[in-house]
Amino acid sequence: MFTKEYWSSSASKLKQSRYLALIAMFIAVKVVAGFFRIPVGENLNIIFKFLFVTVEASIIGPVAGLVSGMVTDLVGFMIHPTGPFFIGYTISEMLGSFIYALFLYRTRITVLRLALAKTVINFGVNVLIGSYWSSVLYSKGFIYYMTKSLVKNATALPFEIIALVALFNVIVPVLQHRRLIGPETAVPLKLF
Repeated sequence: MFTKEYWSSSASKLKQSRYLALIAMFIAVKVVAGFFRIPVGENLNIIFKFLFVTVEASIIGPVAGLVSGMVTDLVGFMIHPTGPFFIGYTISEMLGSFIYALFLYRTRITVLRLALAKTVINFGVNVLIGSYWSSVLYSKGFIYYMTKSLVKNATALPFEIIALVALFNVIVPVLQHRRLIGPETAVPLKLF
């Protein structure tokens, strides 16, 4: 799975006009989706951008996903800054795309894979890394931000997984028809 060809396949998407146009479209959609937030605490929001990040990652893979994540964060900040620029948030955006791609690119997409990817991102990137970034930037400590983020991410996780499963059940046939993902992806999604 993680062969040289796997990584070069993702990197090659950055050289193909079809995929560059698709990545640009996803960046625009992700930036706009990032503007719509439901605030639930200091520096803590519910955002539905993850749906677009997940679909894009399943198409372009981890290498192109890193680049797309970086550009998405930088463009989003330039258009609509919501605080000071901080490279840590750019890294988190890149990690999100990268992790989704590791779970979903060029493989059979299952409920379990979607759930594991979302769980790793919610608790690894959002809770642990995001809380660290917030503690560096703002006045309160890591434990304060981690506790709030843990509650929000744990509560949102089942709903986010259900949304991902519903979305992929609808969108996988379209992506297969357009030859953006391979035939190994199963629909309807199975548990394993």
